[in-house]
Amino acid sequence: MKKTLTILKKFSYAILSFLLIYLASAFLLSKITINSDADNQSKDVSIYIKTNGVHTDIIVPIKDEIKNWSSQIKFENTKSKDSTAEYLAFGWGDKGFYLDTPEWSDLKASTAFKAAFAMGNSAMHTTFYKSIKENKECVKINISQENYQKLITYIEDSFQFDVNQNPIFIPATTYGKNDSFYEAKGKYNLFHTCNSWANNGLKFSNQKAAFWTVTDSGIFCHYQ
Repeated sequence: MKKTLTILKKFSYAILSFLLIYLASAFLLSKITINSDADNQSKDVSIYIKTNGVHTDIIVPIKDEIKNWSSQIKFENTKSKDSTAEYLAFGWGDKGFYLDTPEWSDLKASTAFKAAFAMGNSAMHTTFYKSIKENKECVKINISQENYQKLITYIEDSFQFDVNQNPIFIPATTYGKNDSFYEAKGKYNLFHTCNSWANNGLKFSNQKAAFWTVTDSGIFCHYQ
């Protein structure tokens, strides 16, 4: 019995130590700015980062001279089928969270556990917008065509494609009338979250970003 209690104490200390190191690292590393001298003198394309308080989306123009996203992300895959939208948001995340947890009240312990320890698959949530309103939760970033092309490459590389090189549509669930889901690459986990994905996209396209972050605040603090 005494040996069992000793093992349990050591295990508890190990878990507590891990949590403290994890939280401290998440806070400190998110404050380190990557690409702090980002040169956006050639401000050809306006993109946005948008948070709902937990999760960060990257928003881009649906169509310009560089990319026509509507050829891959179909309007007809939304409930509204409205083709008048001007912007498209991308949010990567755990498929179980996305499809099984439309509201936080729907969250199950099993879903959270699988997501935290990379036991599930990932999905891309896309949302069409007719207009974008800038505020504390939605920040505009003007970037060059070259950097936008890099962002396009990063986003495209996050999708799974079928034999015809079309993103694989998931017809099961939507949150509203103008969104849809697609199969994505990668595994969500404690160290690579939806916000990590968005942060890495900014880094890949030479924009200001955190050294590493798992939270939306770790991104937005560099744009205050």
